[in-house]
Amino acid sequence: MQIFTLTKSFPKDEIYSLTDQIRRSSRSVCANLAEAWRKRRYEGAFLAKLSDSESEAAETQVWLEFSVKCGYLEREQAAVLYRQYDEIISTLVGMICHPETWILSGKHKGQL
Repeated sequence: MQIFTLTKSFPKDEIYSLTDQIRRSSRSVCANLAEAWRKRRYEGAFLAKLSDSESEAAETQVWLEFSVKCGYLEREQAAVLYRQYDEIISTLVGMICHPETWILSGKHKGQL
């Protein structure tokens, strides 16, 4: 939501490019994580959605860099968000490397 709020001040000519891209990727991190959580009965599907979430987080970091270089965000504002995405990526990588912690076991597959 912070990215959404910050991008409201981006130039109108960026609405269908940078603004749209950074909003889309930042929202997709959360959406893919939600999908992964619901698919944790199936390791392959779970890992695929976690991987998608990680990729979208990295993409968001790229758009943050562009936003600074284009002069749309202050370096410090973007740096705080960038570090938050580093933490998100780290958590996702941990989940990907140890899916057994998150996958529902056979006896719990029918229960949520």
